[in-house]
Amino acid sequence: MSLALKLVLSPLLAAQAISTRRRAPVLPEAAGPREGQIGHGLGTLRVLIAGDSSAAGVGVAHQNDAFSGYFTRALNRRTSRPVRWRLVARSGYTTLQVHALLRESRLPVADIAVVLTGVNDVIGLVTPRRAIEQRMALADWLIGEGRAAAVLYSPLPPINQFPLLPQPLRGFMAAEARLHNEAIAAWTATRKDVFHTPIDLQLSPRAMASDGFHPAEPVYRICGETLARFVAEKMLPQETKP
Repeated sequence: MSLALKLVLSPLLAAQAISTRRRAPVLPEAAGPREGQIGHGLGTLRVLIAGDSSAAGVGVAHQNDAFSGYFTRALNRRTSRPVRWRLVARSGYTTLQVHALLRESRLPVADIAVVLTGVNDVIGLVTPRRAIEQRMALADWLIGEGRAAAVLYSPLPPINQFPLLPQPLRGFMAAEARLHNEAIAAWTATRKDVFHTPIDLQLSPRAMASDGFHPAEPVYRICGETLARFVAEKMLPQETKP
């Protein structure tokens, strides 16, 4: 979407965004533990999961059916190693806010940090360039402070498939999300300690929560298992694979 078209549509987009927020039901974050361990034995993988509502499990009732549950179970299966995990997330947070939340938290040392943010950056009109600067600052802080050895950023979802969003707001947000994903992919390609991988998602009505905006269990399953496979195959040393 061109800058001129954005300026023309901006009053309508703002009005639609306000209206959508007002009529969207407020769903709770998933219940259940936000830390734990799966499996026993040697070679424990230490994992930090951080982010917004998609990390917090909004759209499902329990963390077992959210990203954290599927990701940690799949990582345990694929590596045959115990997985000790911690979840730090809050619904509605941008990348910048997640960074501040992590700074305020007492974090254990992690081998892998998985960060799920981005949709709220788009909603907040954070440009792709600025969003990359904020992701860079977060990754550099995690790695530089010894909180994580490597960082994996999840992609933004296909916002054009969100049932809640009306047009042209849906098209605008989808176009911005694509630019954010392209920027993340280009940036992480320059790093050896920060990663990104696409996820093939088709957001049918049954794949979405009742608010038409957040994921339901099928999406969390696909995302968790896809990122676990990427970690096992691309981010861990060859000898750690089964």
